[in-house]
Amino acid sequence: MSSAAGPGLPPGAQAYIVGGAVRDALLGQPSADRDWVVVGSTPEAMIAAGFRQVGADFPVFLHPQTSEEHALARTERKSAPGYRGFIVHADPSVTLEQDLARRDLTINAIAMRPDGTLVDPFGGAADLRAGVLRHVSPAFGEDPVRILRVARFAARWPAFSVAPETQALMRAMVEAGEVDALVPERVWQELARGLMEDRPSRMFAALRDCGALARLLPELERLWGVPQPAAHHPEIDTGVHVMLVLDTAAALRASLPVRWACLCHDLGKGLTPAAQLPRHIGHEARSVALADAVAARLKAPGDCRELAALAAAEHGHVHRSLDLGPAAVLRLLERSDALRRPARFAELLLVCECDARGRTGFEHVAYAQRPHLLQALEAALAVDTAALAQAAQARGLAGEAIGRAIHAARVDALRAALAPAADAGTPPAAG
Repeated sequence: MSSAAGPGLPPGAQAYIVGGAVRDALLGQPSADRDWVVVGSTPEAMIAAGFRQVGADFPVFLHPQTSEEHALARTERKSAPGYRGFIVHADPSVTLEQDLARRDLTINAIAMRPDGTLVDPFGGAADLRAGVLRHVSPAFGEDPVRILRVARFAARWPAFSVAPETQALMRAMVEAGEVDALVPERVWQELARGLMEDRPSRMFAALRDCGALARLLPELERLWGVPQPAAHHPEIDTGVHVMLVLDTAAALRASLPVRWACLCHDLGKGLTPAAQLPRHIGHEARSVALADAVAARLKAPGDCRELAALAAAEHGHVHRSLDLGPAAVLRLLERSDALRRPARFAELLLVCECDARGRTGFEHVAYAQRPHLLQALEAALAVDTAALAQAAQARGLAGEAIGRAIHAARVDALRAALAPAADAGTPPAAG
């Protein structure tokens, strides 16, 4: 990794590459961009040297040639609860080590000099080699976002473990109410990034271990310990099942809406009356309501919210679709708005495949319902509705009568397209 800052630094200033770029280079992984910290300068000197200041919270500047971010070395002091309650101090007297000390984890508190040598006062390189996520100092406890970041890193690097002392500090932060001060937008931002990592289940395991999941997503937390019928769910525990579904989505490189829907599809099972267990009668409707409530609370994007509600409502019907007749399949397509939104319907089917394969012993079982319903959708879309409408009008039909004629034609098209699947049989369904 090149460490040349390029021309333009003010006289007497020194620049170091810091943070993720150094960490990723040591791991042999690509890094999207580089951040620099500048020691021994002032905002005025940086601007005079041609740097452009961005942001108002603390002094960050864009290099005049590379546009890479250069931040003045700074310290922070806690002034209020939550992640925004900090007073930032930056002046030429702040040292590189003081700047690194305010960072979250030792693996992110490594700097690189222009000649490529490392400045590693907190043992971050050793923790990288050992696969340990360890906080730099007690100042970690002042910013609850760092709990989410540790959980996200646990999902990114499945072989890494959280240091016991860091786990204890995170638990103390939760007990002190720091997590309760997080704003929904920031929670969603970190959760969304963690969901897109290689092993997203580890993010939720880390949040459970410190008690943060019960504060942030109690609807998800309550799924652990809830039993399901062993005939369909050999893993039995609902929380374990949802994590298997989520990791299946990650293995299939699914989109964020699909992964979010996988996370939310069974939330209603956490509210199943004890007398019904291990069955979960009516959990679909409960899951829809809870998925909507969680998405609204976290201000999740519309595509995530819509797919989660759709998957919660329809995943059982999709699982049973091999046993449905053509008219029932068409009703499923219509309820899912598949004829107008085929791409979203394809995402629904991927959620359902993850649900079916996210069960112990079913990880590699083919999910026949997905190609079956995609074939059904193709057949329904192939019906020439304009020609049918014109022919119906020529026969004197209008309004709802034309709609019934189109519906009948689509049912006939599905009957013809799906006839070979009639004897395919249905594997044990998820739920």
